[in-house]
Amino acid sequence: MESVKRIDFRSPTAAKEFVESLHQTGFAVLYNHPIIEANISELYQQWQHYFEQDATIKAEHEVDPATQYGWVPPRIAEVAKGAKVKDVKEFYNFYKEGTCPQELKHITENLYYKLLGVGSMLLEWIQAETPSTVTSHFSEPLPDMIKGSESNLFRINYYPGLTGEEEEGAVRAADHTDIDLITVLTAGTSAGLQALEKGGKWHDIPCEHGNLVINTGDMLNECSSSYFPSTVHRVLNPTGPDANQVRMSCPLFIHPRNEVVLSDNHTGASYLHERLVELGLRKAT
Repeated sequence: MESVKRIDFRSPTAAKEFVESLHQTGFAVLYNHPIIEANISELYQQWQHYFEQDATIKAEHEVDPATQYGWVPPRIAEVAKGAKVKDVKEFYNFYKEGTCPQELKHITENLYYKLLGVGSMLLEWIQAETPSTVTSHFSEPLPDMIKGSESNLFRINYYPGLTGEEEEGAVRAADHTDIDLITVLTAGTSAGLQALEKGGKWHDIPCEHGNLVINTGDMLNECSSSYFPSTVHRVLNPTGPDANQVRMSCPLFIHPRNEVVLSDNHTGASYLHERLVELGLRKAT
């Protein structure tokens, strides 16, 4: 794998470097961006308190399988495509029109819109810096694909400290790709995120406070005819003294509108449905 680039968001060459890194590796890391780190830290703190409440309290917002809104407890957490056991995590799916604990709604909604603003700008960078031989096949410009989308998902991930009682082979997030166009991820509270190169070697993705990690999803891979790879990644279990430490992260999965044509085979809606069924989060119809 070419090195994942760490890019100054405000550099005059940022757009070019960013798109090159996505094309080469499926990942890029941004610093000096508009998101205030203190806002991210406060969101982590408040949501950690939520997750550490008794399950009977959280059950008030348990996920609706039809909409995917709400809290996803460990017992129904994702099984990555090809994996045999559930990830060691729980999470909350926040959608613009979805439910949210009232005391967390303002801070969550605020960061959602700020990250979406950055993501929209990044899609403009991709559109501008990608060869016309690729963009000419887009059904519409990438920034337009997300206008009016109701499928953008802001997920608050909570990885509990390990107890030694986890299922054999279970990890915080097993090998997977993301479904969306791009993911805008606030740096996790600890290390563990890795990406897989074509030769089969895993590489650590920088997680310094203040970084935003961006990766290409399956939908952008689909509509770019694989010009942008949707790179397999994972979150490892901590070891040693860090094994019982909580880890949190907040990805914003940026999706096109349902009717957007990605390829001859898929629209945004059909692709999302297919993948949610594979993950066990939605029933096949």
